[in-house]
Amino acid sequence: MQYLSTSKALKFVESVKVLVGTVTVIGAGVIGGAVVKCLIKSRIADNVIATRRDINALIPLADLGANISDNNIVAANQAEIVFLCVKPNDLENVIKEIKDELKGKLVISTAAVIPLALLEKTIPEARFVRTMPNIAAMVGESFTAYSMGVTTVLEDKEVTEKLLKTMGTCMEVEEKYMDAVTGLSGSGPAFIAIVIEALTYAGLRVGLPRELCRVASAQSVLGTAKMIMEQTCTPSELAEMVTTPGGTTIEGIYQIEDGKLRTALMNAVQAATKKSSSIRSKWG
Repeated sequence: MQYLSTSKALKFVESVKVLVGTVTVIGAGVIGGAVVKCLIKSRIADNVIATRRDINALIPLADLGANISDNNIVAANQAEIVFLCVKPNDLENVIKEIKDELKGKLVISTAAVIPLALLEKTIPEARFVRTMPNIAAMVGESFTAYSMGVTTVLEDKEVTEKLLKTMGTCMEVEEKYMDAVTGLSGSGPAFIAIVIEALTYAGLRVGLPRELCRVASAQSVLGTAKMIMEQTCTPSELAEMVTTPGGTTIEGIYQIEDGKLRTALMNAVQAATKKSSSIRSKWG
């Protein structure tokens, strides 16, 4: 079953500059669905196709303007650029299925741990980019690391950056850093979520209403991150700005250091990186 029209799914006013033609997202689950939403919202493509085995799960994306299909071959055939957003264990079968349709095209993989060499060996005629986004792509605030394949050209890099920036911030990295990126920013939202949850419970413990705790905790993290991203100050400078002699903040910092929060977070990233490396090893 498929719902692909011969006309373009999205019609924009003439003032909107469309940068690419048709982009197909194979495997529009959590990350893939976020990619679809960001592409549609940015109006960077004049047509976005989303695929998934359960086509009914794609109806919300169709409501936003995407063409939807459960036929990967047809969807890949109609695209100039293809996002592969399937799980690593499913990637091999999906690539074999659409191998002929990917030849000569820019293919952007979000499949964690799958190295470029394996992708390029499977389809030498395609131009591959390996990416590591995170779940914050759902709100257009992902950090996405990317590595260009050996057959890509300068134009591919420019197009890739434009596409990835619809999801948030992106940065090119050497592929050897991808395991560490996976451990840091790929798993990072889960670590930060735990910190926010802990702050929320801390607010409850001192008697604040639940909704106040949730908003105050999350906004504190958001505001702090924005200050650092905008280079208003470094993390250590920010902490110093808030900390006064004999004040409340230094009392809290003392407890954080005593509880070894820094060590726990550093160990969490190291463990996640090590796990990523061990999983990757079976893919070569």
